[in-house]
Amino acid sequence: MKKNFRIFLTILLILNIPLTQAHVKKALVCGAGGFIGGHLVKKLKQEGFWVRGIDIKYHEFCPSHADEFILGDLRNPEIVKLAFDLAGDYFDEVYQLAADMGGMGFIAFNDALIMHNSGLINLNVLEQARLSETKKIFFSSSACVYPERNQLDPENPMCAEESAYPADPDTEYGWEKLFSERLYLAYARDYGMDVRIARFHNIFGPEGTWDGGREKAPAALSRKVAKAKDGDVIEVWGKGDQTRSFLYIDECLEGVRKLMDSNCQEPINIGSEEMISINDLTRMIARISEKNITIQNVPGPEGVRGRNSDNRMIAKKLGWAPNKKLEDGMRKTYNWIKKQVKKQATSN
Repeated sequence: MKKNFRIFLTILLILNIPLTQAHVKKALVCGAGGFIGGHLVKKLKQEGFWVRGIDIKYHEFCPSHADEFILGDLRNPEIVKLAFDLAGDYFDEVYQLAADMGGMGFIAFNDALIMHNSGLINLNVLEQARLSETKKIFFSSSACVYPERNQLDPENPMCAEESAYPADPDTEYGWEKLFSERLYLAYARDYGMDVRIARFHNIFGPEGTWDGGREKAPAALSRKVAKAKDGDVIEVWGKGDQTRSFLYIDECLEGVRKLMDSNCQEPINIGSEEMISINDLTRMIARISEKNITIQNVPGPEGVRGRNSDNRMIAKKLGWAPNKKLEDGMRKTYNWIKKQVKKQATSN
């Protein structure tokens, strides 16, 4: 008997199998059916997490990689309670990405819907995280929290984290994000919760919404160029000189994971500092497509005149900041959207 046990131990050591099962980290991703949430689930799985996803819809473009996926409405506290139920166990990390959102074509005309739905989701998720003794929770805020007065000059916008106050976002979407930041920070102070808050700056990439009204500028412009013939004219909202920075999804997730592993509880920018005008972004996409495109600027919602990530704090707090070239990410994104346009044309 002793000889057999020694043989068993030897086999365990050779195979590097622990005598007791190590704790497998568990994560809950709220908004797992969305663009960032879907990519985040894949990254967490690659890192060895057991992942539960929840969303009001399934992902549009790929099956979920989550171990479990709950189709449910986070505005309903009973659904949120179900999402957190692990039969006596707990989530090591919760990622709250769920929100009612879209590009300027959506957020400029749906103030009440955005504030009501996103506000309810954050109130429900955060309270249930507290009751469930969640170890750490992440909230995805937005660069839209910054005051309009700091973003009037397209060439020199001010988006340092401390410049968010005195508050004056240009949209109700930004006001809701700012309220929710304060909500998370209040829970951290009053209940000792471990929170992380990132102000995202225009995250883009494949497997994101590219049609239907909720898509953001990189996807909308890529769709227009992909559908255009060589020599066509495409419409771009506003004067086209309004500026933004755009961050590719892979770097966004790298920043989120570094933030979660840090001790930084302050709201922090996660975005690129490579600022570009919307007309120049359109020209970049046309160059990638190898088409000659003429831009026609037309009236339409364009948001603030300029916005760009200020990465001084993230470099100081995390020892890291995004540095990949916008054109590299746009090339991948355009080629993916081009395929979607072809699929759509074939199915019609």
